[in-house]
Amino acid sequence: MKQTILTGLSFLLIQSASGQEKQSLQKNIPILFNEIKVETKRGYGLWNKNLYGPILLVDPKTREVFANEPDTAGLLKYHGGTFSGVLPPNINIANTAVNFSGKRWAMLMLPLSQNKKDRINLLAHELFHTAQPSLGFVLYNPENNHLDQKNGRIYLRLELEALKKAVQCFTKKEVQQYLTNALTFRKYRHLQYPGSDTTENLLEINEGIAEFTGVIVSARTKKEQTEHFVNGLSTFLNNATFVRSFAYQTVPIYGYLLFGKNKNWNKEITIKTNLTDYFIKAFNITLPSNLKESVERLSNSDDGKMIIQQETAREEKTKKLIAEYKFKFIEQPHFEIQFEKMNVSFDPRNIMPIEDKGTVYPSIRVTDLWGILTVGNGALMSANWNKISLTNPVKIEEKKITGDGWTLELNDRYTAKKDETSGNYKLIKK
Repeated sequence: MKQTILTGLSFLLIQSASGQEKQSLQKNIPILFNEIKVETKRGYGLWNKNLYGPILLVDPKTREVFANEPDTAGLLKYHGGTFSGVLPPNINIANTAVNFSGKRWAMLMLPLSQNKKDRINLLAHELFHTAQPSLGFVLYNPENNHLDQKNGRIYLRLELEALKKAVQCFTKKEVQQYLTNALTFRKYRHLQYPGSDTTENLLEINEGIAEFTGVIVSARTKKEQTEHFVNGLSTFLNNATFVRSFAYQTVPIYGYLLFGKNKNWNKEITIKTNLTDYFIKAFNITLPSNLKESVERLSNSDDGKMIIQQETAREEKTKKLIAEYKFKFIEQPHFEIQFEKMNVSFDPRNIMPIEDKGTVYPSIRVTDLWGILTVGNGALMSANWNKISLTNPVKIEEKKITGDGWTLELNDRYTAKKDETSGNYKLIKK
């Protein structure tokens, strides 16, 4: 089974342009392309490579797409300084790197931020993903479900709180102390969840290095960058879950602080690098000999007490929600769809791991040989990504099946069949 995963942190930030706004949009697209072209050229030394390449800017409502260069199949037509057309329905829309019409593109959803530095940051992040294989970084998106558990969240939040203070400090001594605290919480978290150092590391090399690239190419002033990190952390903490989005916060801050000491550190990284150990050595950090004792002492601060209190309350709510999801998608009759050649896009900020059963995605779009599935009210993705479970259908037509908050547009030769014994539905070929 072949699968492509598209994740986008701006999945919900959708706005379409029409009328005069649309004309303005088309007029400004070449300006947006030129902005990132100038900045990637200026930032050549970051990777000894110009990251500028094929870019698709997509209106999620209309699927209208604008490109900075032609596609190989001639689907996009030149007009007004850009190449434009309509993205086929089988292509999922997200802020991501995607293979389309003979090329690998950086895809971004319109509208882009009105803040130029934020636009450049996002564009550079996705352009890094297009260049990622050529830089020797394999694309990984592992699960980090321990970061949805109480202690996993506590020690991640404590690490991030220390990092926030580190970027706001003015003396090297203070920065060193807060970095030591951050890495102490990080190391202790990995000890509590065996194997988490590996899964976190893989996602951080994939998304963390990409976001670090965006941070550097955006060329913010120190004041602007500090504000960006602090605001970003505040927004991040409002996410329903951290399991797929934490890497956008950790590595960029460590990397930015280290960039001030060693502007080539990122070129020393490979897919096999353990970033935790690398940062400990690079910052010349000496961790406490008794991590447990140090973590308990550091957690006794006002910030620590508040975090622990909040996560304890969240754990009780999460237990109830997990029970509801298990009943909805596992225990009661439900609809299972097996994947054949799947592509998927989703918002990584609000997913919910359900023990060893898989993960609930409140909103997700899946394309496969059987058609297009659009979910807006939850679906359970199996742990090994071979099927998705929905509530049972409420209406079955020849080309369309609908349920509570979901729609399945069917290709020929597929239909849903009910098992009279279990009450479950399955998607089958006619």
